[in-house]
Amino acid sequence: MRSRNLARPERALAIGAHPDDIELNAGATLAKWAAAGSEVSLVVCTDGSKGTWDPNADLEELVAVRQREQRESARRLGATGEVVFLGWVDGELASGPEPRRQVASWIRTLRPDVVLGHDPWRRWRLHPDHRHAGWLTVDGIVAARDPHFFPDLGLEPHRPDALLLFEADEPDHAEDAAGFASAKATALEAFVSQYETTLDLPPEPDAADRARLHAWVGDRLADAGASAGLDSAELFKLIDDL
Repeated sequence: MRSRNLARPERALAIGAHPDDIELNAGATLAKWAAAGSEVSLVVCTDGSKGTWDPNADLEELVAVRQREQRESARRLGATGEVVFLGWVDGELASGPEPRRQVASWIRTLRPDVVLGHDPWRRWRLHPDHRHAGWLTVDGIVAARDPHFFPDLGLEPHRPDALLLFEADEPDHAEDAAGFASAKATALEAFVSQYETTLDLPPEPDAADRARLHAWVGDRLADAGASAGLDSAELFKLIDDL
């Protein structure tokens, strides 16, 4: 690993394609920073309306449910900043000028020291929303830092100190997650609508089911930590020349 543990940011902004993407990939890191006093904000790019295997689901209701779940999950992480929903249709996200404008606007508004997002360069990635959310994160940083992008926003440019890309093929930075596996798992438990599709839980999990989820989260963090010489970690590609 090239590096471990950024200095605690005053403000951190995580950008995900769908509700739960951020927690799955960076939940322990965000919980750690929030516990240490960082202002943590989340931007979710899509409405999550494809996030069910039920062909008869009320998708309008699903969108509302997933927003409630995301807000509750952020609360469980300790996030005290904004929880923003850009509202693009799940599966139809594009990395064009308008969503880039939205992301740049939020970066300028929230002025994070650290931004986290999907790695758009990951090979053989199937889900288009993850690719496009990654490009929006990268392109949004460029637009937010340079004054001649979107001057109509009326917001001062902002250049974050660091970008952490999750889901990277070649991670080179580790954030120590020791002591925050439970916070990550508890945040994921908020996504009840995703128990079947993502978390492999029954609709009404019992104590044993929940213990299995917590063990799965702990095992993933331990596996990531092993590659960085840590007991527990989340791994990222660090870009600090922004």
